[in-house]
Amino acid sequence: MNTVFRCKIKPYIQPFEKKLALAELFSLTNSQPQPLPSLDLEVNEFEIVSSLEIKDLTDRLAYWELISSEKESGFTTQILHEATVSITRNGITPEELRKFVPFGWNVPLPNRRCLRYGTHGIHEYRGKFFPQLVRALINIAGVPNGGIIADPMSGSGTTLVEAVLGNYQGIGIDMNPLSVLMAQTKCSLMFINPEELICSYDNIIKKIKEASVKQEQHNFDYFSSLPDLDQQYLKRWFAESVILALDIIVKVICEESNVSIQNFFKVVLSNIIRSVSWQKEDDLRVRKEKKEESDINPVEMFLEELKRSTKSVLAFLWQNQNLPLGKYFITEGDARDITQSLGNWFGKVDVIITSPPYAAALPYLDTDRLSLCYLKLLSRPEHRKRDQEMIGNREITNKNRKIHWDLFLKNKSILPASVVEIIQKIERLNADADVGFRRKNMSSLLAKYFLDMRLAFLGMQQMLKPNSMSYVVIGNNYTVAGGETVAGGETVAGGEKVDIETAFLLKDIAEMTGFASEEVISMEMLVSRDIFKKNAGASEHILCLRRLP
Repeated sequence: MNTVFRCKIKPYIQPFEKKLALAELFSLTNSQPQPLPSLDLEVNEFEIVSSLEIKDLTDRLAYWELISSEKESGFTTQILHEATVSITRNGITPEELRKFVPFGWNVPLPNRRCLRYGTHGIHEYRGKFFPQLVRALINIAGVPNGGIIADPMSGSGTTLVEAVLGNYQGIGIDMNPLSVLMAQTKCSLMFINPEELICSYDNIIKKIKEASVKQEQHNFDYFSSLPDLDQQYLKRWFAESVILALDIIVKVICEESNVSIQNFFKVVLSNIIRSVSWQKEDDLRVRKEKKEESDINPVEMFLEELKRSTKSVLAFLWQNQNLPLGKYFITEGDARDITQSLGNWFGKVDVIITSPPYAAALPYLDTDRLSLCYLKLLSRPEHRKRDQEMIGNREITNKNRKIHWDLFLKNKSILPASVVEIIQKIERLNADADVGFRRKNMSSLLAKYFLDMRLAFLGMQQMLKPNSMSYVVIGNNYTVAGGETVAGGETVAGGEKVDIETAFLLKDIAEMTGFASEEVISMEMLVSRDIFKKNAGASEHILCLRRLP
């Protein structure tokens, strides 16, 4: 029996999100949404006819607020998840949250985009994409109940968290050990009993405060267990009093018996490590900014961040209780050689949703170097090697620059003409110009990036079921080539701005590897709210790629 549903879209979404909203509604109902008359300039209500139950829509839709029929109405699960953020912003304690969630009809509806609800908000991450986007693309792709959703460059785990929330199976890999820890933690926390989390939260606060009072009795037990080279490195970036305070915190963290909660506490600690170091907080490069020791209070900062993160997770857990959750698998791995990590899923994946690194735009691994060292995830002597192996890295030695360029010259026939042309243009402009080392390296770095992404696309082909979709969210970039420079590589005269339209170049590569490109959706670049907002790219696109039968 068909029912007429009135569907209210979120009023603050961007044009590209509205396009996705209508597409996900059509995909779920196989009914074309019809706009309802409105006095406003923007139409925010639509009507559809479907045989589905209202719960089938409220449970799954990403960009919608309220679904109603003649008999019943319901807020979407997504808007309720986002609303949990509103009740955590005031001075409410974690224990008091249970009075407000799960919500009844008195829901504090968000009036702006909310990207950090639940476990999505427990650690800042550069290059993070929108969870609502992931949920909408899952709907548009028509993933069956319990289907497999993959992200071969999973970053902080946005796709995997949304897969678990939708009762699907999420699988992902990443080369950054901190990213893997974040993703595993975000997924595992959704299965935690909120009462157990509150108990652990109260316990760690009590123990840290007690240990801080007896600080003079502490003897750097944890710090002394780090490799000698890591100790030497970290001493250059932290005051001794800060190292002592961090030692007190991490020692208490390691006493937590629940592994998921212990990892949660470690991720919270990681999120303050940059702030209590001498590294410039809003700088992507490795620059030191000495701070007075009296201005740095690691214990206070950790407890404040712990309170914020715990409230976010608890409100979400209570709101989401009794809803089914899916499965997940996350491990370290390389998207260029997924046979090693994801071979068991070849030909079984229903959709891939991923946001690859930009081309030579961000120092992905180096940004996390302090956390990687301190949490024993990757020893400092291994950083350079791992960083140079990563897709999209922007650091290169003179030796490797030549190796990558020779590899490009040998293999350029397997790349599209559009990619070869832009690489050779940048190389030509910089070859005879007096430019700094970063610009001198750009052509080789781009050559490596696009050859790497070709391998990644080949791997994605192997993972997908025939006729299944891969959605790739990617930003464009630019460089200045040629011209005169002074020491440090700063351009003072001449030079040509060269746009690197990464999205369209990757589309060409994907097509050359056997994908059919169905659409490229332009995304208005939103101003990032994280500490790297000044490094945000100029534009982003969604590549909609289909594996051919």
